[in-house]
Amino acid sequence: MAVPKLGDELQKPAEVTDDSNSNDKPNLKGDWLNFFLLMLLYTMQGIPLGIASAMPIILQSNKNVSYKDQALFSLVAWPFSLKLLWAPLVDALYMQKLGRRKSWLVPVQYLMGACFIYMGSNIDEWLPETRKPDILKLVIVFFFAKILAATQDIVVDGWALTMLKKNNVGYASTCNATGQVMGVMISSVFSVLLTSEDFSNKYLRIRPDVGGVFTMKSLFYVWGILFILITTLIAIFKKEKDNRLEDDHVKLNIIQTYSLLWDILKLPSIQLLAIALLTAKIGFAATDSVSILKLIDAGVPKDNIMVIHTMMFVVKIIMPLIIAKYTSGPKTMSVYLTAIPIRLLWNISFVAFIYYTPIMITMINGFVNIPIYYYALLVFILAIHDILANIMFVTITAFFSRISDSRFGGTYMTLLNTLSHLGLAWSNSVAIGMIDFLTFKECSLDHNNNCSTPNLKNVCQTNGGDCNVIVSGYYVETAACTMIGIVWFCIFRMILKNIQTKDSSHWLVNIKKPSS
Repeated sequence: MAVPKLGDELQKPAEVTDDSNSNDKPNLKGDWLNFFLLMLLYTMQGIPLGIASAMPIILQSNKNVSYKDQALFSLVAWPFSLKLLWAPLVDALYMQKLGRRKSWLVPVQYLMGACFIYMGSNIDEWLPETRKPDILKLVIVFFFAKILAATQDIVVDGWALTMLKKNNVGYASTCNATGQVMGVMISSVFSVLLTSEDFSNKYLRIRPDVGGVFTMKSLFYVWGILFILITTLIAIFKKEKDNRLEDDHVKLNIIQTYSLLWDILKLPSIQLLAIALLTAKIGFAATDSVSILKLIDAGVPKDNIMVIHTMMFVVKIIMPLIIAKYTSGPKTMSVYLTAIPIRLLWNISFVAFIYYTPIMITMINGFVNIPIYYYALLVFILAIHDILANIMFVTITAFFSRISDSRFGGTYMTLLNTLSHLGLAWSNSVAIGMIDFLTFKECSLDHNNNCSTPNLKNVCQTNGGDCNVIVSGYYVETAACTMIGIVWFCIFRMILKNIQTKDSSHWLVNIKKPSS
């Protein structure tokens, strides 16, 4: 059967999912339009995530921002770890006429558009050029934006389980990884590079001018308008399959949906998987959350780091497509486990690179001089890191899609994703917050002054001394995280290999259909 034209798909009265060949190998024939729609939705999800991920780089270039401020801003990642609190509402409450998933998708994305417009109206006040940024207000508004993005993630994850044919559900992780990364890339690059005066004058303008080619204010307005426009088109033209026609359809009320979480968590394999997910990211927490900030502290320009990050996004977009045939199969966790020891070993490369960074870069007439080989090494180290991290993300997401009970897709997928995000969020927040605690300094003029408080620092500087770092918390933390990661791998390797061999019936939740 030929792939339908766009116009034909949009005029269909309902989304048709042919499950007749659900046991066949993955085949996107007849499913391409749904594949690309999922890709678009995940790309939109990546836009607020990209802006939030760029903010630490922007803030770190402001010398008035401390690691404690960065730890406070890292709290904006937590909505993806807390979305389990409202995921059952997304599954239980909807308007049948509009569609189970569109009932939430449309208003949430409209709210996101309005949120961007509100950000654009206030960003100059919250993020001034010279004064200390208003960290608290930035945290509040980005926390709300992340709540909206997390809600959209619940909706799209659940919709993907029924939008695609059953034999193509494994491709949902490809859409997730590739689409989200494209959104993150576009928004973060625009936020850092196109608003930078230095980058714009060096690469984008014929004649130097003041400011970037875009302002943060104008970018937020553009994102807001795009969200509202695209959401309107989806609301009008994309028809959703009537979930009442699905096999084994069960309509649960809010209380039953929340109790469903407990029923899922009572599954023995889910309990083991939960413990693994909550602790899996400890081994990489220091390198993932602090390494780039340490490079900026060492004098590497944030614009150059962002250019390299942009190159890495290409790797992140291509990798899910390359490994799609492995992520859509039954042994995705084997691929996941293969990447872990290599990634733990790669922590050493970050430690060595950051340690020798002050030696490899020099100051000439007040300007930082960084040789080409330094950037080549940085690109190589980040490329390997991002490839490994992306393989782990795609494979674990594919595993979630394969084991989730599609009758309660939003809640089931959200529970698993929440556990994974929570493992990332708490380990990264602790890693950033512990850097100052694990760093030991000493005044160059007074060995008894450890510069541990602002007053002691002022005393040292007033007397003409400098607070020199004796022990860097980054190196201590990376060593500790790596050792914990090795222990984690030894404990969970066989557990996760055994879990992936369970058939689909092992993951189903026994729910009695409400009497009619």
